[in-house]
Amino acid sequence: MTHPIRLLCLILAIAFTALIGWASVRGDFGAEFAAITAMPWGQVSLVDLYLGFLLYGLAVWVVEKDLKTRLLWAVPVIFLGNAWSLVWVAVRWPQILARLKIEPTEPPADPKS
Repeated sequence: MTHPIRLLCLILAIAFTALIGWASVRGDFGAEFAAITAMPWGQVSLVDLYLGFLLYGLAVWVVEKDLKTRLLWAVPVIFLGNAWSLVWVAVRWPQILARLKIEPTEPPADPKS
């Protein structure tokens, strides 16, 4: 059975990809990107975005075993955004849990019991 987190990640990746497609058709990327980068909070948001990409890349580096696979998953996020990272989480969810030493079928313990 597919873990709910994997399914959720795939649904979000599809929805985000559709949103990117909509924005590509409706917006003017160059003009809108220039407007965002001209504003202080736009600059902060872009730094935050790329720090998130870096953090994702570090997680990929920890989970993936060989250089080609690491690069395959880490580099495209710069161009494809977090739709790509959502696909990676969906694909690698069991390995992520294993690295964290968490069983995927066990719910968290109730601290009151």
